[in-house]
Amino acid sequence: MFYFLIASYLVGSISSAIIICKIFSLPDPRTEGSKNPGATNVLRIGGRKLAAFVLLFDGLKGAMPVVIGHYLEFSLIELTVILLCSFLGHVFPIYYNFKGGKGVATYLGGLIGLNFFVGLTFSIIWLIVAKVIKVSSIAALTATLLSPIYFYFIITSHNLQATLIIFLINLFIYFTHRANIKRIMNGEEEVIKF
Repeated sequence: MFYFLIASYLVGSISSAIIICKIFSLPDPRTEGSKNPGATNVLRIGGRKLAAFVLLFDGLKGAMPVVIGHYLEFSLIELTVILLCSFLGHVFPIYYNFKGGKGVATYLGGLIGLNFFVGLTFSIIWLIVAKVIKVSSIAALTATLLSPIYFYFIITSHNLQATLIIFLINLFIYFTHRANIKRIMNGEEEVIKF
């Protein structure tokens, strides 16, 4: 299990945003736009298709270790710890001086890997809030804030320990979005176009 957690962290540390921008001769996302190596910033500097690839690959970083863990019959608590390690790899990547993205896509991928309906609920909440408010960070923060609640009730075992790990990931996501939260409070956060 220990080596699996290390592997999950190392996979999570791979930055698809930086790699894709390099492949397509775009500026390093850490130096342009919001300076965040994530899908929303790649959308700004590279367009929808490349942002979709980043979103997909970042999601897979969270989903794949969890799905493999399911196959290996790890417990729900172990699976949530695996997700935590993948998430921490994305946020604090060893390959990039521990300066990574905000982790929402990796978190969503991991939720889908844990339970499809938990991931679907996150996606629906994000989409509704994004459509109404038109601010990506508010949509992500809202879906994240509510996720321990629907995780607890959708997962049939109602596992409190696993839910606490999900809540811990939430705290990290709010930490990575602290600049966004400040801009939201100042009315300066950028809107998204559908």
